Amino acid sequence: MQESGLNNQRVRQLNRQTLLKLVWQHKRLSKSQFAQHTGLSIPAVSKILDELVADGRLNHSSENLSCRGLNGGSYQIPPDGEYILCMNITPTSIESQLCNAQLSALGEFERRAISVPTPQALLAAIEAVWQSQSRNCPGKTINLALGIHGQVDPVTGVSQTMPQAPWRENLEIKYLLEEKLGITVRLDNDCVMLALAEKWQNLANREDFCVINVDYGIGSSFVINRQIYRGNLYGSGQIGHTIVNPDGPLCDCGRYGCLETAASLSALKKQARIWLKSTPSAQPQDPDTLSSAQLIGAWHSGDERVVHWVEESANAIGLSLYNFLNILNINQIWFYGRSCGFGESWLDAIKVRSGFNPFDHSDGLKRNATQINFGQLTRAQQVMGIGYLYAEAALEKEG
Repeated sequence: MQESGLNNQRVRQLNRQTLLKLVWQHKRLSKSQFAQHTGLSIPAVSKILDELVADGRLNHSSENLSCRGLNGGSYQIPPDGEYILCMNITPTSIESQLCNAQLSALGEFERRAISVPTPQALLAAIEAVWQSQSRNCPGKTINLALGIHGQVDPVTGVSQTMPQAPWRENLEIKYLLEEKLGITVRLDNDCVMLALAEKWQNLANREDFCVINVDYGIGSSFVINRQIYRGNLYGSGQIGHTIVNPDGPLCDCGRYGCLETAASLSALKKQARIWLKSTPSAQPQDPDTLSSAQLIGAWHSGDERVVHWVEESANAIGLSLYNFLNILNINQIWFYGRSCGFGESWLDAIKVRSGFNPFDHSDGLKRNATQINFGQLTRAQQVMGIGYLYAEAALEKEG
């Protein structure tokens, strides 16, 4: 009897988690919709919803979501909870989107260019964005969710390495901001931010998928069985530091020939700058001011040198992706980052070089075949992804 009671208790916990997950994804659902998504009976759903409302985890509204049947109202995360200010942080910019307690966007998405010579200056820039939002929402608690460029320890809230930053020491972002502002701060790597955005906002995703961010550097994040895989030391997803050429350039990580040194935007711009400096007859262009937008424009205009460099970079990404597919058998890949501006031909080159997943040739359903595509979420949705750290923390309490 005791074992049966424990099993029943665990089933109730799992059912509560399931219903809460559905609300975080869909924002508002009726009893019949919960039943359709879960396969539970209406009476079973009603009992769980009553418990969640009594516990303050859900809010019941008289608003009916269907014109048919009885008006049972709808359920949502309580809307009067604390706000969440989602940010994507690099040493050169801060992107931000304010969200309510249900993780629905409030106001406009913003991007600020910053110049931060010290860790203290970066913290001050983050605080300035938070203070601006706080002034617009007097009396409202606004917690922070931060997607941080580089390697991050999400438990201690420490930024361990931040490429592009002029400093090399660790930065205790969580502790220092919580101490200064008196709020809750959660943070993780910016690729985890993208994976959370896909997991919670793209309902068409499979149980397992990967996001790859090709920008200043190259990073990735894996979702396995609907869970972010971080690794024991939170270093999972370092696809940019797979070696594609042992005799290649020195990487910031201390090794030679990493994928980042061959295929990131910073690597491509470095190639272009070297060529411009060594070719006096080149078009009048200051090598030191060459921008990513100019490089992408040259690709689309058919500049032979840029086309060659970019195609080589796509080949390197495709080769790394082929090895990745063989090892993990994750066969839904979403690409993000400014390099996506190179367009479909760049993506096609990656697909060709990645070859095929050998597991695609089984008798399994065609829907499980490898898919490599550009991510479809807006930039605001991508940045809002980091806010779902709060949703996942709330769900853990149900476990």
